[in-house]
Amino acid sequence: MPHFLPITLEEVKRLGWESVDVVLVSGDAYVDHPSFGTAVIGRTLEAAGYRVAIIPQPNWRDDLRDFRKFGRPRLFFGVTSGAMDSMVNHYTAARRLRHDDAYTPGGQAGFRPDRATYVYTRILKQIYPDVPVVIAGIEASMRRLAHYDYWDDKLFPSILIDTPADLLNYGMGERTTLKIARLIESGKWRDESGELCEEVRGLPQVAYSLTPDPSPIGEGSGCPLHTIPLSNRRGTGGEAVEVRLLHSFEECQRSKRCEAENYQIIERESNKIECATLIQKHGDRYVVVNPPEPPMTTEEIDASFDLPYMRLPHPKYKKRGTIPAFEMIRWSVNTHRGCFGGCSFCTISAHQGKQIASRSEASILREVELITQDPDFHGVLTDLGGPSANMWRMKGKNQELCKKCARYSCSMPTMCKNLDSDHRPMINLLRKVASHPKVKHLYVGSGIRCDLFSLTPSPSPIGEGSRMQGVTAPLSNRRGVGGESDNHGWDYFREVVLHHTSGRLKVAPEHTSDHVLAMMRKPSFELFRETKRRFDEICREAGLRYQLIPYFISSHPGCRLEDMADLALKMKQMGYRLEQIQDFTPTPMTLSTEMYYTGIDPTTMRPVYVATTPGDKADQRRLFFFYKPEMRGEIVRSLRRAGLEKYIAKLYPGKG
Repeated sequence: MPHFLPITLEEVKRLGWESVDVVLVSGDAYVDHPSFGTAVIGRTLEAAGYRVAIIPQPNWRDDLRDFRKFGRPRLFFGVTSGAMDSMVNHYTAARRLRHDDAYTPGGQAGFRPDRATYVYTRILKQIYPDVPVVIAGIEASMRRLAHYDYWDDKLFPSILIDTPADLLNYGMGERTTLKIARLIESGKWRDESGELCEEVRGLPQVAYSLTPDPSPIGEGSGCPLHTIPLSNRRGTGGEAVEVRLLHSFEECQRSKRCEAENYQIIERESNKIECATLIQKHGDRYVVVNPPEPPMTTEEIDASFDLPYMRLPHPKYKKRGTIPAFEMIRWSVNTHRGCFGGCSFCTISAHQGKQIASRSEASILREVELITQDPDFHGVLTDLGGPSANMWRMKGKNQELCKKCARYSCSMPTMCKNLDSDHRPMINLLRKVASHPKVKHLYVGSGIRCDLFSLTPSPSPIGEGSRMQGVTAPLSNRRGVGGESDNHGWDYFREVVLHHTSGRLKVAPEHTSDHVLAMMRKPSFELFRETKRRFDEICREAGLRYQLIPYFISSHPGCRLEDMADLALKMKQMGYRLEQIQDFTPTPMTLSTEMYYTGIDPTTMRPVYVATTPGDKADQRRLFFFYKPEMRGEIVRSLRRAGLEKYIAKLYPGKG
């Protein structure tokens, strides 16, 4: 019988359970849908035969009864702040408190604490000191090692040092969660010395802290590039795993250069399929981060999405209003996980991985069928995509080469020759989903990576006459800018513009200055110009009055006021009045954040300009709104202070 995972003791009793195996504690309201991590982990454990209950958004201010309601779980507590980092959820880039929360009924703020993972873990260990607590989710995952905290403006130690958590499961955690449950069930958790037992310490995709015998760490190995083989560490094939000893937390507190050097290693290792174990000393303890699981297979990710989700928020929330985050994704379909784009400011590859884990076409179509059976569905699918719209089924042609690769991106600064970037499967998928008799409109809401397109589209795009015709065979004489065969990217773009756009297609050039874009690891602004040219041409030929909407970021490391003035001028010349903009917010474990904190580019170890003061950030952000009369006076004054009068004359003729 279909049911929600229980969130009340009454529901547990109705299921006939006398106790619970695993209790998941989350900063989000409980939505039983594959886009919400707590539901995914809960359903994964349930499918393996475990009894799982959820404590969503517990009250941490009262007598803590929410944390006690299910009693002591047989195996462990799993803790997450939710689908978002709680600090990003709570505060703007200007560190102002937000007044809403998209993951709470009615969009109400105030139902989770700051640093929710920290708070929940401390409470659970206070009440149940001997019950294992496993932390996971984006907040824990990105704080697995020493990291800069923007909200307190200082370097923080690993979350494993600041909380009493026993184990951290980073990234997408279905596989590892099951392994943890089985080890605890078999009685393997801590040894006689009180440290985690060897089987737990050997799990992939976990982090933990310990006070070890100094010998395995290596004497005199303060250099972060020192490689230490540990005989008891083995990879999936039984091979010895490398270990990288990072600069200690205390060294990084004293030297920002040490922190930048650490990040250089952390990122390089996280980009690999087969990477090293990372170890960082914090006082008398060591934080150990084991290599991740291999990328999920199509069969595994299908199994995760095919679990018996109710695909709705728990009925307990009906009187409190809708959950905005659920409403946003309710009629959308996720096609894949992971991203190989490598953007400096993004956490996706560090959390989901650089390799793409794609669902099968059959699994995607099954989900479409489920959605169309919902009595509230009115024929509009709002998205078919993932972290990016157009990476589904993309991977290296030779996976052995991928295993040795440490590139941060498969598409930047140039397209990898080993990447299979053929867009025809996505075109066919769009057409199959759109042809469902109950689907009136299918839109692509995820961001499109135009840097994945080869330059020359086919002269006769994807069949004449009917959009439902099959994709034409590749033409051997069609070549891209580097001589590569056309990957039908611009054909995909045409398909999206003509048939899967609501009238406003969003893309993310992020900036107009090429040197800022290089710091962001984004392509030249010329790509946006080319994209707009093709967009306008498609719309003109089809008689459509659609808009191409760009996203931009201000105050990113490397961006000066002059770069923002240049952005404003280019937008004026192109006829844009910007809407989709944001001020850069540093979040843990991104290259951009390391540059913001250290003032150093970890990839080159060279100094980087960073706008850090509220005044400098406000001056940059204001230039997005150059067209607003009320902004003109402040913009002119800030440009004059910076000696940039030449932009005043161009933005506001007669004001120079």
